[in-house]
Parts: sequence; structure tokens; C-alpha cells
Amino acid sequence: MISIAKPIIGEDEKRAVCSVLDSGMIAQGPKVKEFEEFFAKFIGTKYAIATSAGTTALCTALHSLGIKSSDEVITTSFTFIATANSILDCGAKPVFADIDPKTFNIDPAKITQKITSKTKALLIVHLFGQPCDMQPILDICKKHNLKLVEDCCQAHGAEYKGQKVGTFGDCGIFSFYPTKNMTTCEGGIITTNDEKLMEACKLYRDHGSKVKYSHETIGFNFRMTDVYAAIGLVQLKKLNGFNKKRIENAAKMTNNLKNIKGIVTPHVAQDVLHVFNQYTLKIKPELGIARNAVMEKLKLAGIGSSIYYPIPIHKQPLYQKLGYADVLPETEKVAQEVLSVPIHPSLSEQDIDAIASALANLNKN
Repeated sequence: MISIAKPIIGEDEKRAVCSVLDSGMIAQGPKVKEFEEFFAKFIGTKYAIATSAGTTALCTALHSLGIKSSDEVITTSFTFIATANSILDCGAKPVFADIDPKTFNIDPAKITQKITSKTKALLIVHLFGQPCDMQPILDICKKHNLKLVEDCCQAHGAEYKGQKVGTFGDCGIFSFYPTKNMTTCEGGIITTNDEKLMEACKLYRDHGSKVKYSHETIGFNFRMTDVYAAIGLVQLKKLNGFNKKRIENAAKMTNNLKNIKGIVTPHVAQDVLHVFNQYTLKIKPELGIARNAVMEKLKLAGIGSSIYYPIPIHKQPLYQKLGYADVLPETEKVAQEVLSVPIHPSLSEQDIDAIASALANLNKN
């Protein structure tokens, strides 16, 4: 089976973990500090704060920015639910803006329509590894005095006009779940240039404590372990190579699929480095085969695939119970069309050819 995702864990990672286990310091310690410094340098920020997951990084950042129950935060509905739920976790209200159907990212033109006197922040998502259109987003935040949080959980190393994502806003959020471009097994990290925000995040991830048993603010145990950080240090050294392979695989896949009627290959915006956490197609009626049937035929051919995301957040049962009745035409349309196929660095040219051939021959089976 050609899997939809495959973490690459080698002997270097295994040795790094064993070294930490042998040291006896397996909770948050010197390896976490080293990983934070290395990651901040790689992204291009002054600080990085490691956490137990991408979700806890989101929650930590929003709480530390002072988002509270009377606030609204504009975000996208076409993403994993953790993005919006982190806003709910602050007691604030997620407000959903529609997307650009080409990039799947939040549409800057739709953001301004959602701004009210309660809007305090914008939480954008660089979905599938493609950066958002940052200049108009930055202009909106400046004009309306909004905090900007970048959800970069699928975009490690992605760039907009030569600048890495995670450096544009008040903070950036990354996840290291095994399906991401690099992994620490679980884990997340917050990037920022704001010293006060960095200090607030460190307090929040450790029970509001700087000194043991002295608690200044509300906080929780959202710490990363040295075991995870040791893996991250090795993986980060390999990230550029992983991304290069993903980009090469995506170019080959697009070349193989570009002439198939009814399949729309991923659009890559100008002036960006798209790092293809997912290679997401759009399945159109012209293909003559329903999306679920495409998935089944791929499965029979030994090829994994997945839908990211079949139900937009505003249509999720939780949000329906909360009274959300948004109409987001582009979001709702692409949710019915998208299908992701394997693009990870472990793929061989033969694998790519097999995936493309299976898609090209859907009507012949």
C-alpha cells in the first residue's frame, strides 16, 4: 500500500532518543531549549516556545495574547478543527471568512467583511503547505489594529516572497504530528519576536510558574519532552531535504496529471514556496466518477488517499449546536471536491507513476 503519509525515522533519530533516555532527563530540559533555539534560528524569529502539541501551541498563544470572552477572532472554516477550537478555548468567538478556491487559503477580500468592533485578532492557516497572501493580510491587520496569528502547522519552511511563514504575525504556530513535514512524534512550537509574548507563553505552558510552586497566572502542563525535542533536532536538519523531495514529487505528479479532464491539480501562487504537506486535487463532475468511487478505486490499486476536509468547521455538529449558520460558498464547494493523494518524501518515481496511472485510468477499470 502506498500510504497517504509516512514519517521518516532513521538511525539518527533512534540514537538521539537513546541518548536522552540514557541521560535520565526525559521531561522538558536542555534538549527542549536547544530545539527551541535551533527552530527559531531556522524560521527567522528571536524566540520559539516548544509545547506538547500544535493544538496546545495554539491555545497557549491565543491566551497569552489576551484573547478573551468578549472578543472575536476571524479565521477559516476550511482547516482542521483545532484552529477554531483554540479560539473557543479562550471563550472567544470564531468568525469564519471564505477562502480562495485556488489556494484553499483564507481570502483577504472576505476578511474585511467580517470585521466588527469586537474583532481582536486574525488567525490564518497556511493550508497544505501553501502560504496565505500575506501582504493584504498584513495591511488589514495594520489598518484595524488586529493581532495576527499564523497557523503554520502544515507549512514548515514555506515562504512568501522569500520570507518564511511564522515570521509575519505576532506569532506562528507549528505542529510536529507524524503527518507533518517534520515530526517529533507529537509536539508543537510557537515562534515570535515579542519578548513579552514569549514570557507569557512560557508561563502558560508551565502552570503559570517561573519558580517551582509559585504560580503567577493560570496555566497548564503543555510542555514538550526532551525525548521529542531530540527527535526534532534531527528532523529539523533534514527538513530542507524533505521539502525539496515533496516539491519535486509534486511537480512530477502535476506533470503526469495535468491533461486529465475532471482532475484539477494544485495551484501554486506566485512568489511563494509551497512545501506540499498535502497534494490536494479537485475532483470535478467532468471526470465522470464520484470522489468516493475514486478513493475506492485507488484503494483497490494499493494507493492511499484522504479528504482534507470533508466537513467545514462551521458545518460541524459542535458549531451547529453553537448556532453557526454561515454560508461560505467557496469553502462548501471545495469540501465536496478535494482529494489528497500521497506526496511524501518516501515515494519513488515508480510510486508517483503508479498513482498518476491509477488516476488516468479510472474510467478503464
